[in-house]
Amino acid sequence: MSGRYEGLRSSQVAAAAGVNPQTLRYYERRGLLDRPARSLGGHRLYPAETVTVLRVIKAAQRLGFTLDEVADLLGIARRSDAGLADRARAKLEEVERRIADLQVIRAALHDAVDAGCDDLMTCAAEPRCPLPFAELAGPGTARDRS
Repeated sequence: MSGRYEGLRSSQVAAAAGVNPQTLRYYERRGLLDRPARSLGGHRLYPAETVTVLRVIKAAQRLGFTLDEVADLLGIARRSDAGLADRARAKLEEVERRIADLQVIRAALHDAVDAGCDDLMTCAAEPRCPLPFAELAGPGTARDRS
């Protein structure tokens, strides 16, 4: 062995993957990245495939997976287990539920804008208020007592 260490330094990996160098250390602490080798000078030296792992992590996050879920998915890939399709289906169902919730919120906000709601307290006191204050507050609200 020549005493020379092979690998990419933190700044090189971060630049290639489009992340901040501190992200590498954070992902190491979270167990998403293996601890890299060190040069004689103490610099972290990552294998070239670390760039791919980082790109996979960032892509999974853009798809809505949390870092805990990404760690689990990376564990599956490292074990060569099946399961990605099942987890993707579950994530898709979660995203579809969130979209449905957001569509309800969007409609309520459109109704508020169309009704001219300009002051939250005034609007809440009006019977024409399209915002679901009464449903959210439940029984025993000020409106019910008046």
